[in-house]
Amino acid sequence: MQHILDLLSQCTGFEWDAGNIEKNWIKHEVSSDEAEQVFASDPLKLADDVKHSETEQRYIALGKTKKNRLLSIAFTIRIPKIRVISARPMSEMDKIKYGQERI
Repeated sequence: MQHILDLLSQCTGFEWDAGNIEKNWIKHEVSSDEAEQVFASDPLKLADDVKHSETEQRYIALGKTKKNRLLSIAFTIRIPKIRVISARPMSEMDKIKYGQERI
């Protein structure tokens, strides 16, 4: 996780693809602002997304929004920006990984 934190510390903001903003809202009702909030949450759990890292390194972030909504964010880092690929509510497995009791 330290290598992901080191990369994130070099980032100055977010880069969004218009299609991903729309897709995240239509499929999961997650706005770009809400997705960005996860990166400031405590705790923030980070992991490599080995399964989806064919063409570029991808990562997963698990965290909370300001309204305590639990989200899972798939992203890549293109210094100096974080590029969110997808944002959705945490699955039951994500919640277990995040340390929450089953809801």
